[in-house]
Amino acid sequence: MMATLGCPKAPFGVLLRKSHLSHHHSLNLLRLRVPKPVLRCPHFQLRCQHTNGASAEAPSGLEAYTVTTPLYYVNAGPHMGSAYPTIAADAAARYQRLQGKRVWFVTGTDEHGEKIADAAKARGMQPQEHCDSIVEEYKSLWAQLDVSYDSFIRTTDKRHKVLVEKLLQRVWDKGDIYKANYKGWYCVGCEEYKQDDEVDEQHNCPIHRKPCVHREEENFFFKLSNYQQQLETLLKDNPQFVYPVSRRNEVLGWVENGVRDFSISRAATQWGIQFPQDPAQTVYVWFDALNGYLSGLLPEGMEPTAENLQQQGWPATHIIGKDILRFHAVYWPAMLLSCGLPLPHRVCGHGFITKDGLKMGKSLGNVLDPVALVQAYGADAVRFFFLKEVDFGQDGDFSEQRFRDTVNAALANDIGNLLNRTLNLLKKNCGAALPADSSAVPEASPVRQLAQQQVAVVASYYERLSFGKAIDAIQKVSARGNLFLQEKEPWSAFKKGSAEEKEQAGMVLQEVLEAARIVAVMLNPIVPALAHLIYLQLGFTSKQFEALTWEDAQWGGLKAGQATAKPKPVFVRLEGDFVTTMPDVPNKALAEAKA
Repeated sequence: MMATLGCPKAPFGVLLRKSHLSHHHSLNLLRLRVPKPVLRCPHFQLRCQHTNGASAEAPSGLEAYTVTTPLYYVNAGPHMGSAYPTIAADAAARYQRLQGKRVWFVTGTDEHGEKIADAAKARGMQPQEHCDSIVEEYKSLWAQLDVSYDSFIRTTDKRHKVLVEKLLQRVWDKGDIYKANYKGWYCVGCEEYKQDDEVDEQHNCPIHRKPCVHREEENFFFKLSNYQQQLETLLKDNPQFVYPVSRRNEVLGWVENGVRDFSISRAATQWGIQFPQDPAQTVYVWFDALNGYLSGLLPEGMEPTAENLQQQGWPATHIIGKDILRFHAVYWPAMLLSCGLPLPHRVCGHGFITKDGLKMGKSLGNVLDPVALVQAYGADAVRFFFLKEVDFGQDGDFSEQRFRDTVNAALANDIGNLLNRTLNLLKKNCGAALPADSSAVPEASPVRQLAQQQVAVVASYYERLSFGKAIDAIQKVSARGNLFLQEKEPWSAFKKGSAEEKEQAGMVLQEVLEAARIVAVMLNPIVPALAHLIYLQLGFTSKQFEALTWEDAQWGGLKAGQATAKPKPVFVRLEGDFVTTMPDVPNKALAEAKA
């Protein structure tokens, strides 16, 4: 939970965050009186979320952790390429909350630019109307995926516009902006001019595979070249700044080849923030959108100073797609250096998601709809598969059959079966009550020993955003629990064993159920709803689940006499008709998708 009191900008009283259980609402606003002992509870993070979406600094000595997704471009609704980094950022945020850190999770939308205006026109809408409708699609999907963001910033928000204007003035005053004529090949999809070595002979964009448009116009430019040496030093002295290593090497190569000044205004685009020094021009979409990471943290009226940003959780870890790595790892640090602001903590570039081995695209008709997926299979299944099967930083592939097989094997057959069969044995032979404290299980006992070892291993993987490896390490515990039941056969002792053997059989159940509890704690960042259900089955309350910290992954949480719930499956196998299909497509389109 998260709560705060006494903030004059929070007219609703106390904001109490629930940990995203099985509901689809990220925030509940409640008026209540919180006793002082509760405020001193280490399980609370004291903070306030203003009605404008930014978080006010809390009077807390907790270590800060800030994570961001890209600000998603609203030319169209969300797709799996936008859902994946959001799920990853959410898992990181949930893990860091369990560690007791003061977490800011910022997401939002990038709503300016020529492509947005064109998309609105195609729908017969005004740009703002179009943006509003797409933003609702994003917020709806994040709710369905149990995404627990703290701030949703829109580049059409007033406070964002004010911040962009202030930072542009700061860069202008430093002498890092000049005006010049520019001509070249412009990709509307990327919203950037392409160098000759970035396009093919027909001047097609390598990402969108569409012809770029030749343009010539007078723009304002940012002197990126002024920061050549500082960028090289940053990447060489701080090898962890860009993650993974393959992405860092790619960025370092770009910089070592020499960075070029880039245009930060557009004369041909009306839908955007007016350039303060020349209202006939609008601010380039990337100089606009990147600053959303700052406006998403700062409450309205707070100046964008280094001190204020640090109080609000900056610097951040950015989780982005590899196709926008240059903007985040080269342009963005230089912009911040020009403004005299701290650099991001880290830029983490993930790969692309393919479907059935092919790149996704409208021409193939194989775009993966996350809304259809989550509505058919539930948030936990979608979160689990993509975090387990997509190795962060690498490309990952989706096929619906493999999706079902992976999720069913892990959540239904392994973890779900372990819990359900053990609880049924407990109900039948022990009256559904735990026979002893889990601490009474010998430390050398195999399930306890492995569970205790894996907690630190899993934590190290979460810290590195290695979600798939974290899941594999967690499943070693549940797999060992299932094997332990097969080895000990407690059902036989209960049926015909001596009193001592029955007591030992009870301790087998105790050990397995404690392992299941620890699995739930460790899986909480990945599948929060499932983890909650496991805790309820073990006899805990939702309130107890919401108060969990990573320390609760230590052995010894189940106590003698605790009554467990009536056993029922916590995860239902995925079955029925497929909701994604691979249509018949022309051979040419298939060849391009495989390229």
